Amino acid sequence: MDAQALRSAIKSSRDLMRQDAGLNTDVDRIPQLAWMLFLKCFDDFEKKRTALDKNYKPAIPNGYRWSDWAGNKKLTGQDLIKFVNDGLFPKLASLVGGKGYEQRDVISAIFHDLNNRVVSGYVLRQILDLVDTIDFVNSDDVHTMAKIYEDMLFEMRNAAGSHGEFYTPRPVIRFIVKMIKPNLKKSEKILDPASGTGGFLIESLEFMKNDEKSKADYERLRYHTLYGTDKKPMPYLLCMMNMLLHEIDKPNIIRTNPLQIPFREITERDQFDIIMTNPPFGGAEETGTSANLPVGLQTSDTAIAFLLYCILKLKNGGRCAIILPDGGILTSNGIPKKVREKLLTECNLHTIVRMPNSVFKPYAGIGTNILFFIKGKPTKEIWCYKMKLREGIKAYSKTKPIQFDDFNDVMGWWDDRKENEESWKVNVNAIQDFNLDLKNPKEKEKAEKYSPHELILQILNDEQKIIDLLEEVKQLIESEIPK
Repeated sequence: MDAQALRSAIKSSRDLMRQDAGLNTDVDRIPQLAWMLFLKCFDDFEKKRTALDKNYKPAIPNGYRWSDWAGNKKLTGQDLIKFVNDGLFPKLASLVGGKGYEQRDVISAIFHDLNNRVVSGYVLRQILDLVDTIDFVNSDDVHTMAKIYEDMLFEMRNAAGSHGEFYTPRPVIRFIVKMIKPNLKKSEKILDPASGTGGFLIESLEFMKNDEKSKADYERLRYHTLYGTDKKPMPYLLCMMNMLLHEIDKPNIIRTNPLQIPFREITERDQFDIIMTNPPFGGAEETGTSANLPVGLQTSDTAIAFLLYCILKLKNGGRCAIILPDGGILTSNGIPKKVREKLLTECNLHTIVRMPNSVFKPYAGIGTNILFFIKGKPTKEIWCYKMKLREGIKAYSKTKPIQFDDFNDVMGWWDDRKENEESWKVNVNAIQDFNLDLKNPKEKEKAEKYSPHELILQILNDEQKIIDLLEEVKQLIESEIPK
């Protein structure tokens, strides 16, 4: 199938989904298309593997493989919906692997909390027929589909609203990977503990392809280099599909909440050379999760817990880049201050890149920062760089998103650092209370003008931080003074 025909098939599938009463927006439609693409892609990979290895046993049992039911043109209407809802999804969710974390476990994790939301069996039949025309054995089809899929994820990000924590703008990801410089020759292992749709991992794959010189390099890069976790079913599905489309048929992605594993169990063999992540912020973990954190550092704040997790999961000499919001995690006393102290005393926080407030709009308008650090030596000085909006815009938006070229100035400054209007250096001894809201001494304080909507959001965020802090104090009192 040529690229134009493939794009046409996907467009027609999405148009059909708009006719279905169960699907309202791209946030609904794209994940539904993703599970169909996943099963067709996986079926094609299994056919290819079976042809190459006579001893290979397919992970999906007979009767439930794509070619068994989706290729059955007679199955349509209500009979098709009944099979998918009452037969296929429960069967796939119940699969159990053998030793270790096998493909059956991966499929089970994907479909465990996933539901088919296509209501019309006739619409579903037409979509299945279109998806069935895609040949995932053909490398040209796979590469074209990968590009189409990336475009769909971008569209989904723009339509996500409050679900936007799954997505980091691609230019931000690309900038971080380019600065971290993952190295295939050194067999560096990379982790994203909040992997979402797999953006950091896929960008790392693309970055390291230049070092791929042999079959051993190819296999090491795809099977022993990229690792991720995510606790939510939908981004997990989207990530697995993303991996398959980039020729990673055995992804090292686990559906789990990494914060629910006791941090004391993290050993040297569990650590990574590189961690790049954009953890969810502005939220709180479920009751009991904070008990997994070290004594004295227990918190329910997701972003703070992820920062601590990244410090512990990093090897000595390992590199990390983490996106964190302005506010409490960088400035508050209590647990946030203790975690920042651990960061500055155990790691070299060499760079903070402060991005404009509108990078994550439309679903988050607060300022965000990229913290770059290396584990093993304490911080002596921190370089800060405050990015400016590109000329001609007042804020990033859905129609004017951040571009990779917006990072040109900071990339040009990175290797030959000098203080200027946008960058400054801070000695760690000059930092009080380990406060990382480091102001540019050259910049006069300016009163920012907020819209009424932004003021309300800011007040609500501040109130939530106070509530979280009081909850931590309450938990501390309860742990120290029995009732």
